[in-house]
Amino acid sequence: MERTLCIIKPDAVRRNNVGNIISMIQSAGFTILGLKQITISPKVAGEFYAVHRERPFYAELVNFMSGGSIVPIALQKNNAVADWRTLIGATDPAEAEEGTIRKLYAANKGENAVHGSDSIENGRIEVAFFFSELELIG
Repeated sequence: MERTLCIIKPDAVRRNNVGNIISMIQSAGFTILGLKQITISPKVAGEFYAVHRERPFYAELVNFMSGGSIVPIALQKNNAVADWRTLIGATDPAEAEEGTIRKLYAANKGENAVHGSDSIENGRIEVAFFFSELELIG
């Protein structure tokens, strides 16, 4: 079984789409190992997105992610990383497939509703960033 991290981003939280997104997660057969609603500081957001530090959108991303509540969710399923990335859709909602989370709930490429781990290794690392093993079921 693979683990992957979902983060429901501040834009989707503000638009009251948390329940809709969780419903889609459960309907797609994921097991939720842990879930919490938190706010993070710019320092923590910067640490989480450190891989993008040299990218032109880094400062904007850090400000966005620390600018409201987020909902990190630890997910588990066979083929979790690939299945989650399929369910969330393309980063740009204009390019996302119909029925994907981003097509339904993202406003634009920057406010794209959810985060998804991009590899099995990063799924493990990212889940551990937000959750201790004591916070996870299963």
